[in-house]
Amino acid sequence: MKYRLCIIGLLLMCCATLCAQTIRNSNNSVVARIENDGTVRNSNNSVIGRISSNGDIRNSNNSLLGKIESNGTVRNSNNSTLGKVESNGTVRNSNNSTLGKVESDGTVRDSNNHTIGYARGVPMQYAAVFFFFQFF
Repeated sequence: MKYRLCIIGLLLMCCATLCAQTIRNSNNSVVARIENDGTVRNSNNSVIGRISSNGDIRNSNNSLLGKIESNGTVRNSNNSTLGKVESNGTVRNSNNSTLGKVESDGTVRDSNNHTIGYARGVPMQYAAVFFFFQFF
């Protein structure tokens, strides 16, 4: 019985991890999923890109679209700064204007504090790239 509970617990944790990587719009409809390896899939489960562990952002053809640096700076493929994701989740463009914020619970808000989506369990920088910098 003890082992059965452990196995059930592990299965629930795995399911929670997969479900937590889902990106939803403000209507709570699934718009994308980011897998643990950084693969980005759309709502039809087609691969639309990838975010690598070193921060490279690539499209489905593996062409470099941009990069998220370790300090939160987001750059395009020409190495121009597009903006920054601050440690508190605030997202700014290259002019330092606030685009929005990714809350600690995964709620994504625009600059007017309106909820524009949800990215629970998705790393803050990945959610910001998806919602504010439109790489995918």
